[in-house]
Amino acid sequence: MGDLAYGTDPDRVRTIALQVADLHARGVQVAVVVGAGNIYRGISGVAAGMDRATADYMGMLATVLNALTLQDALEKCGVHTRVQSAITISEVAEPYIRRRAIRHLEKERVVIFAAGTGSPFFTTDTAAALRAVEIHAEAILMAKNGVDGVFSADPELEPDATFIPTITHMDALQRRLRVMDSTALTLCMENRLPLYVFNLDDARNIERIVSGERVGTLVAT
Repeated sequence: MGDLAYGTDPDRVRTIALQVADLHARGVQVAVVVGAGNIYRGISGVAAGMDRATADYMGMLATVLNALTLQDALEKCGVHTRVQSAITISEVAEPYIRRRAIRHLEKERVVIFAAGTGSPFFTTDTAAALRAVEIHAEAILMAKNGVDGVFSADPELEPDATFIPTITHMDALQRRLRVMDSTALTLCMENRLPLYVFNLDDARNIERIVSGERVGTLVAT
């Protein structure tokens, strides 16, 4: 979260919280899935020789830290929130219960989903797709740091990579574009769930997408 090499940047967290709060104030039901790349990536632990399941569980626990950080920032903005964790940590978060999550949204609370799916070998991307389908979300807004959307290749490695404004789920899968992992993308495709990939660095982008403006890349079937 932010420009720091490690940990959370308070200014960046507040900026994100303000964007979510503005969206909530417009009457939009908002659920957030948080990752933990700023703290720990399970794949890094595996590369260092750690057992994959253990590394993934460590990554899930790290997402709880980010969820609590975002919860605190949102509540300072006057937004009522609930953190639901796929791993039981009853002292700091509710367990994930689908019907309860939907009820929180109906009561105008922002729900923050932590700990991924609760199972190793599944990414935060898959958790986002799964939770979105479960709560009947209309769309997934996938925020990226410093990237405007989907490109034909990694723009940091290939300067000639071209921006793709619209693409289908199937095309993204077949072209192996790094939109999200294949399990998550397939889940979105099978449930006809649109995905908006956009640059989080522009604080106006979330509002613009919800207002119907074309921002970033739309992945839809």
